[in-house]
Amino acid sequence: MDQRISFLTLAVRDLAESRKFYLDGLGWEPCTDVPGNVLMFEVGDKLILSLWDVDAFTEEVGQAPGGGVPPITIAHNLATPDGVDRVLEQARVAGAAQVTDAVQRDWGGYSGYFVDPDGFRWEICHNPSELGQKVLP
Repeated sequence: MDQRISFLTLAVRDLAESRKFYLDGLGWEPCTDVPGNVLMFEVGDKLILSLWDVDAFTEEVGQAPGGGVPPITIAHNLATPDGVDRVLEQARVAGAAQVTDAVQRDWGGYSGYFVDPDGFRWEICHNPSELGQKVLP
């Protein structure tokens, strides 16, 4: 797995309030804006900050063992679905605490997750959209 982060996702309780803060308050311009679901911002070279409605986040990621889902994922975007499967297997072999197999997602991509030793969830994904291509090396 390359040493890089493609997407940083934060689960937010009130997306409308987050939208007001980032767009109206800070003057940020979203690269993706799906009201009630997600806001995404280009925050660096090949790095996207995603603010995702906490209910949608929990529906896809699931509940964390022993309590709520940690309200963050770190995403590693790859050029192909096969690449996703290879990295998930690499994480499994490396001893990831939990690995979920990748599946085709409603948003058009293919992704699965693993949990690192500190409980942070990594999404390993193939995002075929123009935005997904933008964060590839």
